[in-house]
Amino acid sequence: MAESQSAHRQGLESAVVSGNVAAERRGQHYAFALGSFAIVGGVILIALDKDVQGLASIIVALVTLAGVFVYGRHQQAKERKQKREETTSQKASPYEPRSN
Repeated sequence: MAESQSAHRQGLESAVVSGNVAAERRGQHYAFALGSFAIVGGVILIALDKDVQGLASIIVALVTLAGVFVYGRHQQAKERKQKREETTSQKASPYEPRSN
């Protein structure tokens, strides 16, 4: 029974990890499509003598994508730090007195 429960848990964890990977990949594809669309639109605006609007479109698209990337990396670093702290606190000896 314990083996089947362990196999079930591992199957669930595998499904969650696969789902997260698929969601991240889908998000990257959408970001690429939207960014490309905004940049191509900016180039078209520049070709139609709308220099300011076209340049603004390109700059806003690039800054937005870079901002989302930096924010995501910052969040990942924060989560890793939090998990590391939780792991460190769980490794404390059960024989050490805890202060309340």
